[in-house]
Amino acid sequence: MQYSMGIDAGGTYTDSIIIRDSDGKVMDSNKALTTYPDLLAGIRNSIDGLDEKYLKDVKMVSVSTTLATNTILEKNGYPVGLILVGDYEIPERMHVEFHTIVKGGHDHHGTELVSLDMEAVEAFVSKIKDKVSAFAVSSYFSVRNPAHELAVKARIRELTGKPVVCGHELSLDLGAYERGITAYLNAQLIPIANQFIRSIREEISRRGMDSRLLMLKCDGSVVGINEALEKPIESIFSGPAASLVGASHLSGLGTCAVIDVGGTSTDVSMLEEGLPELCEEGAVVGGWQTKVKAIRMETSAMGGDSHIWIRNMKINIGPRRVIPLCVAAVRYPGFLETLKKGRIPAAMHLEENVQPTKFFVRTGLEASDLGKLEKELFDRIGDFPASLNDIFWETQKTLSPGLLDSLMRKRLIQAIGFTPTDALHVLGEYTAWDGEASKMGAKLLERYTQTDHLELCKQIKKDVARNMALNLVSFILKDVPPREIEKILLSDRFTQFRMKIPVVLIGGPVVAYIKELKQILDAEIIVPEHAEVGNAVGAVVGKGIKRIEILIKSTYSKDKKRLVLLFSPKGRETFGSYAEALEYASALGRKLVMEYMTEAGLDKGQVQIEASKKDIALSEAGAIPVETKLVFVGIGMPKT
Repeated sequence: MQYSMGIDAGGTYTDSIIIRDSDGKVMDSNKALTTYPDLLAGIRNSIDGLDEKYLKDVKMVSVSTTLATNTILEKNGYPVGLILVGDYEIPERMHVEFHTIVKGGHDHHGTELVSLDMEAVEAFVSKIKDKVSAFAVSSYFSVRNPAHELAVKARIRELTGKPVVCGHELSLDLGAYERGITAYLNAQLIPIANQFIRSIREEISRRGMDSRLLMLKCDGSVVGINEALEKPIESIFSGPAASLVGASHLSGLGTCAVIDVGGTSTDVSMLEEGLPELCEEGAVVGGWQTKVKAIRMETSAMGGDSHIWIRNMKINIGPRRVIPLCVAAVRYPGFLETLKKGRIPAAMHLEENVQPTKFFVRTGLEASDLGKLEKELFDRIGDFPASLNDIFWETQKTLSPGLLDSLMRKRLIQAIGFTPTDALHVLGEYTAWDGEASKMGAKLLERYTQTDHLELCKQIKKDVARNMALNLVSFILKDVPPREIEKILLSDRFTQFRMKIPVVLIGGPVVAYIKELKQILDAEIIVPEHAEVGNAVGAVVGKGIKRIEILIKSTYSKDKKRLVLLFSPKGRETFGSYAEALEYASALGRKLVMEYMTEAGLDKGQVQIEASKKDIALSEAGAIPVETKLVFVGIGMPKT
């Protein structure tokens, strides 16, 4: 008997599951707290909770994670230098700290427009090389000719030895700026992906498991681990993709809407006859438009561990994730007493980092390259939770709360606070951790809202359910502005939004929200068995899918000779005739799909490849097309 293991590392929990290959039955599962920033202990603890008798027969391990998504949502990515080559129109609010625009770029035929200004590149790199962990580069029309991107990449490697990500390596779609942003985000995530995959590999090796390692991508397909290391941006929505695939498997439904409530975010997506809808224009995450082909979804930075904070008597939920008070009380013995004795800040001073329930603790990561004020603040934070109010009182100095954000981005400290998970503990609807700490936190916050702590928690629970419903309806009615949906959905207690398909809930204590959801939605709401580890299920039942696009364009040279240009992931090639280019493209597309499937460890014997061809306007009656787009889609199954 052979088995497969799925592992999903979320912001709060690391889930693992064993599935029998012969029939897809869930044999065992376990949840453990994600350990931050070193993930290895959490992965080990999660696998330790599984029945050992299955492990020796596990032949495939497939993983998914929300760590990349959460990093972007929480704006905690590693610093990156972005180089844009060409004549760019940059949005006014780009919010990229280290970036430059240099001369260069090509036209739509791949012909150089302007020579690359390598001196400007070298000056920029020399200026910021000690401030960034990686570089990203995007050149104008690099999908037609990547020469300038590759030249910049080679030079940066010579000067710094640091990772460099090129836009053409991640997407062959037009849109140089969006490719640049995709490369920028990808570069931010490389250290996180390396650590995550290294941790999984170490644990599998330590246990003596002879298992192949795959990773789920954000389109719901699995990918070989080497490609996952090179392109971690493609895992940005692997958590939600895993929830969609897992929800379908656990519920047995081919058509359903899925709401996945994680620690950091709530994600909504849908399957129709077993297939997800892809966002062809590219995924949007944290306000960034990328060129990553992902499952279309609606996401918001509100999850079970989102920080609840009060300002001007108003309840705010998120966007940042914190360790819930109930979890901190178990993890740090004595924290409950600290919570009870904590100094109460004045209402006028309240902000996200200044709350009676907000505490900070070191992650254990070694500090380096800290500024004077950062170091002074870091030295006042230890291995036991401390509030900012206490830190100010001890130092007798006014240190900017913004310094905390810098230390959190560097993963040197993490925050503790009141969360929706705490609210459920207060209401007695979830009791996995220390409910007394949650109750103490709610009583501290009630002072600032003039609301009884029980009513406060009921309101928080209702707000989370409303957010789930709003995300779902916004996903279904994608052309209707969310504000208009909110007016209709939440303002009239005499109406309900009717869903014609079932709604499957995935995540931790999602069953607690059914009552509130049904007050807003007229729908069949399903919480399947093993819903709490639905993402780990999805990680292991995903298929291998590879999409290759090849473009053939007819044009003329300067001396009026007809040229046929072919653009593929391999670069630009020139042919003497359209027929020759088409024949070559047909063979190349299938070859690239099969190479990918082989590298990913998928079963070549079960790979199906579908090819489609689309012509754009003939140049003259009966002549060859001006442009032909060929798309090859391969679908394969992991070897069992």
